[in-house]
Amino acid sequence: MRRIYFLVPDIALTKRIVDDLLLARIEERHIHVIAKRGTQLEDLPEATLFQKSDFIPAVERGLALGGSAGALAGLVAIALPPASTVVAGGVLLATTLAGAGVGAWAGSLIGVSTGNSRIKQFEDAIEAGRLLVLADVPKDRVDEIEGRIRQHLPEVEIEGTEPGIPAFP
Repeated sequence: MRRIYFLVPDIALTKRIVDDLLLARIEERHIHVIAKRGTQLEDLPEATLFQKSDFIPAVERGLALGGSAGALAGLVAIALPPASTVVAGGVLLATTLAGAGVGAWAGSLIGVSTGNSRIKQFEDAIEAGRLLVLADVPKDRVDEIEGRIRQHLPEVEIEGTEPGIPAFP
């Protein structure tokens, strides 16, 4: 899946584009709209916390850093006497898992409170009243979907395609 970003000037045109995406068999759960705070989106699919924040990348970074720190702590614990081979393996596994868990938890707390770094470049346009639409489309249909969106030009600006999105959420 690839994520296409495009800016739309108003809600009426956004509704037409979302309808067009639905007719192209892009599921509603793969379409996300971000608007200025206080804007009524009516029946448009609003972006969730996962699209608006850096939650997923922060959890991934926390998991990696916490797991590494836990493994390092486990290796230090093994090096200290008296550590047997059986106990050492269990200690290493336990500290790695504990470190990864704590790192993912801490990363999630940071990620939820941080805005999505990919969307930061659109903040001025969103605050000016434009709507940002994110569409997750299959890799082989990106050109087709971008072509459908271009039919609504000149009002719609396709802002690019993200190289890949996570398999979840």
